[in-house]
Amino acid sequence: MKLATLKSGGRDGTLVVVNRDLSLYQAVPGIAATLQRALDEWAGCAPQLQQVYAALNDGSARNALPFDPKACHSPLPRAYQWADGSAYINHVELVRKARGAQLPDSFYSDPLIYQGGSDSFIGPCDNILVPSEEYGIDFEAELAVITGDLPIGASPEQCGESIRLLMLVNDVSLRGLIPNELSKGFGFYQSKPASAFSPVAVTPDELGDAWRAHKVNLPLQVWLNGEPFGRPQAGIDMTFDFTRLLAHAATTRELEAGSIVGSGTVSNKQGDLWGSSIANGGVGYCCLAELRMYETIEQGQPATPFMRFGDRVRIEMQDANGLSIFGAIENRIAPL
Repeated sequence: MKLATLKSGGRDGTLVVVNRDLSLYQAVPGIAATLQRALDEWAGCAPQLQQVYAALNDGSARNALPFDPKACHSPLPRAYQWADGSAYINHVELVRKARGAQLPDSFYSDPLIYQGGSDSFIGPCDNILVPSEEYGIDFEAELAVITGDLPIGASPEQCGESIRLLMLVNDVSLRGLIPNELSKGFGFYQSKPASAFSPVAVTPDELGDAWRAHKVNLPLQVWLNGEPFGRPQAGIDMTFDFTRLLAHAATTRELEAGSIVGSGTVSNKQGDLWGSSIANGGVGYCCLAELRMYETIEQGQPATPFMRFGDRVRIEMQDANGLSIFGAIENRIAPL
């Protein structure tokens, strides 16, 4: 099934069920007013939500209304936890190579993960407000899961059973602030403002055969200012599947229902700079930093600028029939 949160109804919005082709929705106040409430009581709520979803798809729903992604907040407008991994080691390798550093062997066996701000997220069609273009504004196109409750030390098998929903992510990064923050040895904070998530969150079964080995085996599509920028295959070159990321996150702490864990920037291994862009037959990129890394490695310095005020990014994933699965994230950069 597919779930969304409308901006109406207070800080945590109003939970709605959306049909498969994202054309209709129905509010479900009698089941759960918010997505967090549904996650807290998933065993009781999920079957009832599934019935509404079936009615929307077979045309028997009585109170269906036209669905508009622009009316949506991120599925969870705020969350108890947002932790982002870096499951695509190719992305990390490029970052290190661009500055002449080797990748430690442990990176292939021990996932990277950081704790992001979860007290507020950006709506999927909202502007990203930034104080200055000098901060090095970048997008990062990713996937994420929303979990049920997980105990400390949860096994990968337990983690797989706990995956309730999947979403797309625009993990906004301010590249110009990252080096100074990391040099302090205490991680990201100012360089990681609020992220945006897709209009719709979906249960794993909605992906059909594309949900294999706890990975999403479909291309993730990115457009920058209307031009194709990336379409890497999300199931390829993912060193750590979602169960590994979740088990890592739960090593020493519980994960409460409604925790969000991201995949990190989707990235496929490619050839050189000229063969990696979509225009030259490659799969492109899911962030500007990766393109700039190729440019630095091959030309000595980056040539592509980071985002400026007015720039737009679109992130979407389609099924085998070309239908949008999660709806599209469409964010524009605007001055604070």
